[in-house]
Amino acid sequence: MPRIPDLPGYLVPSGSDHAKWLKKAVSELCNLNTNRFPGAQPVSFTTADLEKLVDEDYWVCEKSDGIRVLLFISTLKDAQNVFLLDRHNNYYQLDGFYFPHYEDPRVPLKNSLIDGELVLDVDPQTRQETLRYLCFDCLVIDDQNVMTRPLDKRYGRLKDWFYKPYQRMLIQFPLVAAQHPFQIVVKETNLSYHLEQVFDVDIPALHHGNDGLIYTCVSTPYTPGTDQNILKWKPPSENSIDFKLVLRFPPSVTNPSQPDLCAKPVFALHAWLGGEGPRANYEPFDVMHVTDDEWERMKVSGEQFEDRIVEVHWDPAAEGWRMMRFRDDKPMGNHINTVESVIESIRDGVEKETLLERCGAIRTAWRTRHNQLNQPTGPPHHSMGPPNIPSALAQQRPLPPPYPRPSHPNPHFHLQARDPQSQHQHQHQQRSFSHAQAGVQGDSGQAQSHVDTGLQLPGGEIRYGPIQPSIWSRVTGPAMWGGMYR
Repeated sequence: MPRIPDLPGYLVPSGSDHAKWLKKAVSELCNLNTNRFPGAQPVSFTTADLEKLVDEDYWVCEKSDGIRVLLFISTLKDAQNVFLLDRHNNYYQLDGFYFPHYEDPRVPLKNSLIDGELVLDVDPQTRQETLRYLCFDCLVIDDQNVMTRPLDKRYGRLKDWFYKPYQRMLIQFPLVAAQHPFQIVVKETNLSYHLEQVFDVDIPALHHGNDGLIYTCVSTPYTPGTDQNILKWKPPSENSIDFKLVLRFPPSVTNPSQPDLCAKPVFALHAWLGGEGPRANYEPFDVMHVTDDEWERMKVSGEQFEDRIVEVHWDPAAEGWRMMRFRDDKPMGNHINTVESVIESIRDGVEKETLLERCGAIRTAWRTRHNQLNQPTGPPHHSMGPPNIPSALAQQRPLPPPYPRPSHPNPHFHLQARDPQSQHQHQHQQRSFSHAQAGVQGDSGQAQSHVDTGLQLPGGEIRYGPIQPSIWSRVTGPAMWGGMYR
């Protein structure tokens, strides 16, 4: 898997007055009544979404494998400060940047909020690494909230008011670029029926990892949180889910009241139900398949595995979830609704060939709509590559004092066993993939009523027990349930 880059800059301490002020400022600029992360999140692509591409105008681009961050330009009078916002809603202060105003480069661009992805490009010849910010949308530009505007208008402002003045500045003053912690480019975007361009030209030319496609509806506003009009496509075999990983160890042979921490545990995957920080609520969902050899390598690594967010994919051969990597850049695992949506994409996924075959119908419908309205079909395919970066360094401004980085996740076990009579158990049982993949049938065709004690213990505080195959798998299970094929 491609390496996820570290965020540059100085972390503004969470809970500090500075952090509170920044969150409030961004919330007010976005017209939000909460201080949460304002970025939009896509939904997984299913067969039903093929009709959306025919009925509505969509743009498509490759989905970069990096870190999703917003770029916040805060301007008070003539003082401009620049920050990155990650999905934890943490703020990283950057030094060295200056963004000129689109009308007069001698004055700074006013408050702006840009959406994009931070990627690590690796030159295939020299193996030199370059950190780049691929911007693809904007929420606020020069103190103007454009979230209610359609995508083509927002994208136009992104290029004309943000990127072009910045690029002209770098051409005129090339030494300035040497101070910047990363390069900034505008992401390649195509009309939805130009999919061959993305697959055959854009993706092969990438110097960073690719994670599928992103379709964005042109006519809809920018919506913080989950946006049903932004579609994330991956081949069905590559769809992944982020869970919280919880290790359940069997009891020690010599002392059954204690766990055997040298034995291979159950790798429980917990889905997020809501809440944040210490109040984040999770429930057991399934288990991750780990071979004995992999477990031995995990022990030797000395790395912490408990209570981290892990990205997994479904392996039909192993009939289980397999680990891809840890996602320490994500504050929580995927919400249970997202988990169900991704599983639906795995079951009802769309292959690359099907997408390409539909492009003709998409093109015909698109042109019919725009011929009736006598409107242009959208932005031409563009190439806004990075400016040349000289090796010489310009004189830098004094750096602010570095803030401490977040501590490593707690390696100790603090999670409590969930009471089977809790308010979430009934929901957990009802969300069992229409009861098609949650149970294990006996000879009579009825689901067995016992619960895997490796995942869920009634009552007490002990979080380990005999290792048993999970009967609560949302993907494995009987081929038929209640007379219905799954």
